[in-house]
Amino acid sequence: MPKGTGKVIAQNKKANHDFFIEETYETGIVLQGTEIKSLRAGRANMKDSYAKVQNGEVFLHNMHISPYEQGNRYNHDPLRTRKLLLHKREISKLIGYTKETGYTLVPLKIYLKNGYAKLLLGLGKGKKQYDKREDLKQKEAKRDIERAFRDRMKE
Repeated sequence: MPKGTGKVIAQNKKANHDFFIEETYETGIVLQGTEIKSLRAGRANMKDSYAKVQNGEVFLHNMHISPYEQGNRYNHDPLRTRKLLLHKREISKLIGYTKETGYTLVPLKIYLKNGYAKLLLGLGKGKKQYDKREDLKQKEAKRDIERAFRDRMKE
């Protein structure tokens, strides 16, 4: 199964708008208690989340997983820092990239694959304002071409 496929739980829609995504990595997530039940219910938010390499490990910050309704005292902190599971060679590669200026680890989407929660982590380089405008122009031009082609097919 290719990476990034499965039942999508949450997606970071702003990531492709704010970054040029150069590489993607499929990572596992270390979850506690009722977090997987909340994820299966689709109660996650990736807005403003980011990943960092610390002490040779990769951690996910600011991802909100809502507390599980039936979890009572076994619930977790919704914004806790979560460890991401990667191979050592991938982590060392990411360390090299993030030392360079402009590269950031951006969570793209979280999904279920074979019963496990997976996170698609992108290596992104920040876009400037003019890059964002250029992308919007290209999208609009492509949309106009498709619209014109569709209208022509109807005639």
